[in-house]
Amino acid sequence: MEIQIGRGKIARRSYGIDEIALVPGRRTLDPSLTDTTWRIGPIEREIPIIASAMDGVVDVAVAVRLSQLGALGVLNLEGIQTRYDDPNPILDKIATVDKTEFVPLMQSLYAEPIKPELIQRRITEIKDQGGIAAVSITPVGAAMYGAAIAAAQPDLVFVQATVVSTDHIAPASVNPLDLAAFCREMPMPVVLGNCVTYEVAAQLMRAGAAAVLVGIGPGAACTSRGVLGIGVPQVTAIADCAAAREDFYRETGTYVPIVADGGLITGGDICKCIASGADGVMIGSPLARAAEAPGRGYHWGMATPSPVLPRGTRIRVGTTGTLEQILRGPAQLDDGTHNLLGALKTSMGTLGAKDLKEMQQVEVVIAPSLLTEGKVYQKAQQLGMGK
Repeated sequence: MEIQIGRGKIARRSYGIDEIALVPGRRTLDPSLTDTTWRIGPIEREIPIIASAMDGVVDVAVAVRLSQLGALGVLNLEGIQTRYDDPNPILDKIATVDKTEFVPLMQSLYAEPIKPELIQRRITEIKDQGGIAAVSITPVGAAMYGAAIAAAQPDLVFVQATVVSTDHIAPASVNPLDLAAFCREMPMPVVLGNCVTYEVAAQLMRAGAAAVLVGIGPGAACTSRGVLGIGVPQVTAIADCAAAREDFYRETGTYVPIVADGGLITGGDICKCIASGADGVMIGSPLARAAEAPGRGYHWGMATPSPVLPRGTRIRVGTTGTLEQILRGPAQLDDGTHNLLGALKTSMGTLGAKDLKEMQQVEVVIAPSLLTEGKVYQKAQQLGMGK
């Protein structure tokens, strides 16, 4: 629905995760009968959750452990892990610095050059321990380090930036990355993102994306929406990009998964994103709270150390449990942040959806009071949904 916000400017209403609710239908299903498996490239996973390529979320050990648990973790190839032979002292500094000194420290630490030999070493370390080696690089980084990445043979490569498009105008002195050529030339599937519109999602699919990441600015540690003023609330962005996926599939017979990236905290958030059209989700802060996470109870965005315009901050998320408790349970908390797989399966059962494709078809209503209606005691006592 178009809304006139002033003379000469028309806007479209969009919706975020907290503004919708999922409606049960006539059929219910025992949660044990639901099938949550999905595919990204040639890889099949039981849990449709990807850990974000953030330095406070994924290191080699976490990537391996997530693989064992049935999920997937993505290692940031332009972060601490590929700049320092031993990242631990650096991570200790990030966790202990005063908040007023955080941004300058990050700019200093991330000024250390990326070392191609560490790119290859980290990928090899994950593979040698039986993990799925999924790695992330920016378009600029992909142009510089693509050969080193290809030589190390990870299972998946994510080419990520705040916004990625196939129509990028660069200065005359810069040769921008040709996304379609990169997808063709890399010997493994390439995931592209991020985007929030039908048109760009379709462009990325035509360029050869094995999956498309959807989301600009909703992440817990991201400040791009405040700094740049850009973004589309996740539910609308997912639905628009999922429409591009369906049209592309009808035209080509190729199914390109949509991954909702950012803004998800609870099991309910994950359920709503899949109901809006996502095939899987990428989360950061919920997994930064794991005992195994490298962030020492802190979480920061990928654009935080920018030397010119930081678009992120460091947030204290604490440590609430193990990766297994967060993903598979048993839940130790009452706020929906533990046993995310159990929440998804229970929601699917309640909605009568036997698999993720049926979950994408459930009825959705606009419900801005969903998280506050009747929750006065929880809010007053800071319990459950009132935290």
